[in-house]
Amino acid sequence: MSESTSDGTREEKRRRKAMLIRAGIYIFATHLFAGFVLLLFALGGRK
Repeated sequence: MSESTSDGTREEKRRRKAMLIRAGIYIFATHLFAGFVLLLFALGGRK
């Protein structure tokens, strides 16, 4: 039974790490998109 518990713990840690990596990628992509939109506004506001 201890083997299945350690496998479950290992699986949980792997899933948590994957979730954190995915969240980091989403946050980075969102900031990149927001920066692009701000750039469009800055360039569009020029006369």
